Amino acid sequence: MSAAEISRFDTLMRLDRGEIRIADAMELLGLQRRQIYRLLGRLRQEGAAGLVSRKRGRPSNRRFSDAFRAEVVALVRKNYADFGPTLAREYLAERHGLGLSCETLRQMMIEAGLWKDCAARRPRPYQPRYRRDCRGELVQVDGSKHWWFEDRGPQCTLLVFIDDATSELMHLEMVESESTFSYMRATRTYLERHGKPVAFYTDKHSAFRNNTASANGDGMTHLGRALDRLNIDLICANSPQAKGRVERANATLQDRLVKAMRLHHVNTIDQANAFLPSYMAQHNQRFAKAPFDPRDLHRPLAIQENLKWRWSGASSAPSPAPSPFTTIRRCSSWRRPRSHRGSPARRWMCASILMAGSKSSTRARCSPIGSSTRCAG
Repeated sequence: MSAAEISRFDTLMRLDRGEIRIADAMELLGLQRRQIYRLLGRLRQEGAAGLVSRKRGRPSNRRFSDAFRAEVVALVRKNYADFGPTLAREYLAERHGLGLSCETLRQMMIEAGLWKDCAARRPRPYQPRYRRDCRGELVQVDGSKHWWFEDRGPQCTLLVFIDDATSELMHLEMVESESTFSYMRATRTYLERHGKPVAFYTDKHSAFRNNTASANGDGMTHLGRALDRLNIDLICANSPQAKGRVERANATLQDRLVKAMRLHHVNTIDQANAFLPSYMAQHNQRFAKAPFDPRDLHRPLAIQENLKWRWSGASSAPSPAPSPFTTIRRCSSWRRPRSHRGSPARRWMCASILMAGSKSSTRARCSPIGSSTRCAG
C-alpha cells in the first residue's frame, strides 16, 4: 500500500469505530459522502486489501499499441542504437514524425535492452563556480582529441570556445592536432567574428603557458603575448574541474556531434568545418542560457589591430600583406650548437609579435639552453 492508501485506511478505521463523523472523514480524504460509504463497505468486506487501487498492475488506457512500440524499437535499433533517449527522440520526431516523450522512449529502450538506467550520481566534492554575469566576460577554451569521424577518418582535435555566462558555443574548429598554430587560427577567427572578450580561460597547454620559463624571459608564449597586446586576459586553470563548462561541452559534443556527422556523411576535416556552423546554431538554440546581465562585453577590434599572420624566411612562396598579428620568422643566420642539433624541440626559429601601425615593435628573442648566441626576429 502507498502512503495515501495507508492514511485512507486509518481515517476509515476511525470512522468505523465512531471516533470521527462522516463530515470529518469527507474533509480529511477530500471525497464525497457517496465515495466514503463505498470505501467503508469495501473495507468491511475485504479488509485493508480492499483499499488498494484496482488499476495497479494493469496497463494504462493511454498506452501505445504493441505494433507502435515495436515500430519505434525497430527504428531505434536500426538507426539509433547508440543514441541516448533524449537524442533519439529528437531524431525520431525530426526524421520519422514520431512524437513521444523522453521517458516513454527511455522505458521502451530499457525493455528492449538498448539502454541501461544510470546509477545515482555521486555528490560533487567541490564547490560549483557561479556563471559570469555578461556574455563575453569569460570564454572557456579547450581542445578535445577524439575519433570524431569514428572509423571513417583519422583521429583529430576539436577546438571549442564556449561562453561562461550563457553556455553558448562561440566557435568550433576541427584541426589535425592541438598546436600553437591551430589555436592562433581559431582565435583569429573568433576575434574577427565576435570581437575581443575580457578573458580566455584555458588549461596549461604549451600554447597558452610557458612551462619551461626562465628568469631571463617574460614567461609568455607567442599566443599569450599577442593576447596581452590586444588587452585580453589569459587565465590558466589548475584542474579540469575548474573549467568544467567546456569539459562538459566536450562530453556532449563527443556524443551528439559524432552522431550528427555520421548521419550527414561528414568524413573529413574540411567537411566538418563546413558543417559545424549549422550544428552550432542548432546546439545553441537548445542548450544556451540567457545571461544575468544582457550586456555584451565583447570589444570591437581597433583599426590598427590587424590579425593576419604569415610565414617569413627561406620559403619562396609569396607572403600576404605585411601587417601581421603574429609573425613566425626563420632565422637563417643562427646555427644551433652541436649538442642541440638532434633535439626535435630546438627548432631554428623565433617569433616576434608585430602590431600593425606601431612605430616600434617588441620582438621576442630566443636562444638555446647553454648557448650565448641570441637571434633577434
